[in-house]
Amino acid sequence: MKTTNAMNTKSTVARTITNPVLRDSVTFIETSQESNGAHTLVDVTLAAKGGNSLHYHEEFSEEFTCLEGELSIQVGKEIIRLKPGESALAPARSKHRFFNQTAEPCRFQCRIEPGCPGFEQTLQISYGLARDGQASAQGTPQNLYALGYTVMISGTYLIGWMATLQPLLNWLGRQAIKKGIAAELQRRYRTVW
Repeated sequence: MKTTNAMNTKSTVARTITNPVLRDSVTFIETSQESNGAHTLVDVTLAAKGGNSLHYHEEFSEEFTCLEGELSIQVGKEIIRLKPGESALAPARSKHRFFNQTAEPCRFQCRIEPGCPGFEQTLQISYGLARDGQASAQGTPQNLYALGYTVMISGTYLIGWMATLQPLLNWLGRQAIKKGIAAELQRRYRTVW
């Protein structure tokens, strides 16, 4: 995976969001809008033992490149342990997750192709809610409308028994739009660079 020099030309401090619940941070290197829809590129610092559960995306792939420490990626049933400079691809529609099996934080870049503005907004909203004390111990929004909205716009599909919740979450997301909750979340937490 090639890296971009966008980090050198933009203030990374203003483009970095943190999640105090998960102890993670995300720096937006290049948004979907900035790449004319080609990709979203983020730099992630993942806490020790952090990560997410199996899921998939129908519309985009994710390429993970380890920058510091060790990052584990599961694609299907295969688990890949990445060292700095190594990459792994989770193609669109593949069941995957990323996680840190070590006792130290790791840092990686994730390139989403094509870019996904909803995914970018989900990170901003979820991390903002966590900073405001409105996230569960797992880092998910406590408000069910906010949870439904972020799942709906993220392009993420749940796996296993959690997949049975997807229709309900999508319905809650549509209700969040109708009730103005989505607009308020966008107003409070979304930043356009």
